[in-house]
Amino acid sequence: MNIRKTAILAAATSAIAMGAAVGAAHADTIKMAFIDPLSGPMGPSGEAAYTSFQLAAEHINANGGVNGDMIEVTGYDNKVDPKESLVQLQKAIDDGARFIFQGNGSSVAAAIIEAVNKHNARNPGEEVLFFNYAAVTPAFTNEMCSFWHFRFDAHADMKMAAITDWIKSHDEIKKVYLIGQDYVFGQAVAAAAEAQLTEKRPDIEIVGNELHPLAKVTDFTPYIQKIISSGADAVITGNWGADMQLLMKAAAESGSEIPYLTFYGGSKGAVSALAEGGVNRLYQVSEGITNIEASPEQNALIEEYKQRFPDYDYYYHRAFMAMNMFDAAAEAAGSVEPIAVAKAMEGLTIEGAYGPFTMRADDHQVQQNLYISTVADGVTYPVDNTTFGWTLVDQGTIEAAAAEQPTTCEMERPE
Repeated sequence: MNIRKTAILAAATSAIAMGAAVGAAHADTIKMAFIDPLSGPMGPSGEAAYTSFQLAAEHINANGGVNGDMIEVTGYDNKVDPKESLVQLQKAIDDGARFIFQGNGSSVAAAIIEAVNKHNARNPGEEVLFFNYAAVTPAFTNEMCSFWHFRFDAHADMKMAAITDWIKSHDEIKKVYLIGQDYVFGQAVAAAAEAQLTEKRPDIEIVGNELHPLAKVTDFTPYIQKIISSGADAVITGNWGADMQLLMKAAAESGSEIPYLTFYGGSKGAVSALAEGGVNRLYQVSEGITNIEASPEQNALIEEYKQRFPDYDYYYHRAFMAMNMFDAAAEAAGSVEPIAVAKAMEGLTIEGAYGPFTMRADDHQVQQNLYISTVADGVTYPVDNTTFGWTLVDQGTIEAAAAEQPTTCEMERPE
């Protein structure tokens, strides 16, 4: 989807929200800002999430809004750049946004956390909340935790625990290669892999630990050749967006059959790059899988999303859950003021299509079921406009209690 289409979609969604607001007595508009890439190589990742938040908002508005108020989600293109993100954050605040969504890039999230902390300290009564849906560096809900930050995705240590538990039960894996993006998130993934493999499978040899520039590599062939030469039995990667798709493109062209254990194998284009070669070879850990049993309502949502946005697939389940949790917290608080919403969200549990969704009060880290899936052919909900999609592996369900990790957060809360 190009930027013109995005602008049209944003305008249409805004019109729906504003029209509904006019029809509701004394209704106001709840302004939310989506700050993520909407152009460039990582643009498709931002677009897929942006459309998910917009559709979630439409559903809430159609059901009467939040305490009678209508949600408006506006996109701000940050180009995955921390400095540009701060410019867009200030624009969003100036435009009246009190709730900020961002997820692509932990370096960006770190900058936003710091900026939101400073803004709220300097502007009492005009606070904003940061809803992080995908930036999963563990520090954000540990030593960098903030009352103003809520994370709706499992962090890197949680996802790595699921992957390394899977590896632990596969004795045939003796050598593992690590490859990731060279910034704080990629570094966190590598550190978690090293620590957890050493603990769970000390016999495994890590035969490579490679970091590459974020969104700069156009041909991963040299990296794939290193992986093949290492004799690796499996690869672990936290790559996302174009870096995931291009890594899989090079893997497919190499003809190697090494399995890839990923955080974001569902990034647009990754499955189609491998096609049949991804079957029982490309794996991911995520908070939901479309090809497992779900309610008719959830299946209808999956189909509606694909019909509305044919260039994308229902991937960001957590975007819908984040919006639903905001709605539930605001309803419980009887207010859409950020502090009231934040306090109501702490410890809140809502039911989702793929299990309960609980916001842990101690650190504002969501607790949810995780699922390990692999690519299969002929599934009900394929991706990338192919016949291939994601299916649960044997014993691939990790209950929320098992996925939970400890926190070192010592949070300061407003009185």
